[in-house]
Amino acid sequence: MSLAVSDFILDRQARNYTPSTLRWYRRCTAIWCDYLRAQNIPRVEDVTPTHIRRFIIHLNEHGHSPGGVVTIFTGVKAFLRWYADEYSPPGWNPLAKVKPPKRTRERLAPLALDHFNAMVDSCPRRTFRGDRDRAILLLLLNTGLRHQELTDLAVGDVDPINGQVVVRMGKGRKGRAVFIGARTRRALLAYYRHRDQLDDDAPLWVKSDGKKLTKAGIRQSVRRAAQRAGVDEPGMHEFRRAFAINSLRNGMDVATLQRLLGHSSIEVVNRYLALVEDDLRAAHSKYGVVDNLKS
Repeated sequence: MSLAVSDFILDRQARNYTPSTLRWYRRCTAIWCDYLRAQNIPRVEDVTPTHIRRFIIHLNEHGHSPGGVVTIFTGVKAFLRWYADEYSPPGWNPLAKVKPPKRTRERLAPLALDHFNAMVDSCPRRTFRGDRDRAILLLLLNTGLRHQELTDLAVGDVDPINGQVVVRMGKGRKGRAVFIGARTRRALLAYYRHRDQLDDDAPLWVKSDGKKLTKAGIRQSVRRAAQRAGVDEPGMHEFRRAFAINSLRNGMDVATLQRLLGHSSIEVVNRYLALVEDDLRAAHSKYGVVDNLKS
């Protein structure tokens, strides 16, 4: 089993999948292999539709959210399909009769803007860490970048004059341009004053010793700001969600938002739009002309 998984990851590497996608495949297949090991199933050919269905139930019963179950199943499905194509075991196709788990369409709230402002205000000014963390927070909300995209930025990817930010390797290795406003540019320049090296290929976010700030380090910066501000720690995706929903509330059209977010499908953007339409419905319910007429 482990040899087959290694060959599968090698195939994904040869196809030039991104490092984050490779990590995702490794995580999904590791969870799958642990489950099969516990069930004493040593070979991929021994997997049946019943094993896959029980695996889905196992994920549901062991703390994975509905979205997490779908994500893991998707990675395992890719591995099983690859194995069937690569080795072609006669008559073996355990996925043929397995219905995929449904992803719930729960509407998650964005980061509250008053919480965001409190986090920004909590960053100590004229200090390396404070100015850096303020710039991180503002750039997150101002662009809607994914966590990994923010981590991967280099100094040369951001033009502090015209505000263009070049995402060289977004999801699926797709590049795009996003933009930051005047307040975020000023925060970035304040952070730059603490930097010794600002070569174009230098990482945008660094620690005080000049080493690149990791994805976990950026997460820690957000956590510290929330603790100082006395607000709940937001998930990293809450910034992206807040950017999308508030852009729509401010009048941005769906097609432009789709391009800025880097989505190949408009489906996800439409989910954000549904939240904004709920706002309008609630406002109409409260302020509608006819229902507020005095009889």
